[in-house]
Amino acid sequence: MPGINEEGRRWYVVNTYSGHENKVKENLEKRIASMNLQDVLFNIIIPTHPETVIKNGKKVNVEKNLWPGYVLVEMIMTDEAWYVVRNTPGVTGFIGSSGGGAKPFPLAKHEIDPILKKMGIRTTSLEVDFKPGDEVKILTAPFAGKKGKVESIDYEKERATVLVDMLGNLTPTELDLVALEKVDV
Repeated sequence: MPGINEEGRRWYVVNTYSGHENKVKENLEKRIASMNLQDVLFNIIIPTHPETVIKNGKKVNVEKNLWPGYVLVEMIMTDEAWYVVRNTPGVTGFIGSSGGGAKPFPLAKHEIDPILKKMGIRTTSLEVDFKPGDEVKILTAPFAGKKGKVESIDYEKERATVLVDMLGNLTPTELDLVALEKVDV
């Protein structure tokens, strides 16, 4: 399922009053602790990025909100967790909810990963059953069905360099780890 990890956690976008993001985060963290909801509400993040501004003639590094009025919440969408988040002071609702009591849609993995990566937060890493030197089969086009030998693996980028036979020459080709499958010899 998109946006879900191995424990059933998903990321949701919560709309807040602009400028109240830190207060919403603080209120949510207090409510999680007081209501003992640590098993369904996990991380609350205000997407920020560092920016250099000039104040009083000096360069100062500050954290600027990427999206004022929004907070990211990692949670398991239970009725209780949904109620607690949407009824937290400063929260105006969830993004991705059609209203009328409908629960919101979570962010897909391809939507949340770049945000977390930009903030320096490690996303779930892939585990593969092959290593450099192993033979793999390519699962996606344009090389679908071809076999090659793994030259190197970059776990950070979730990509591998595979030597693929093209017209009799071994050509290094960079491919996504999910596009490769170990060949049992």
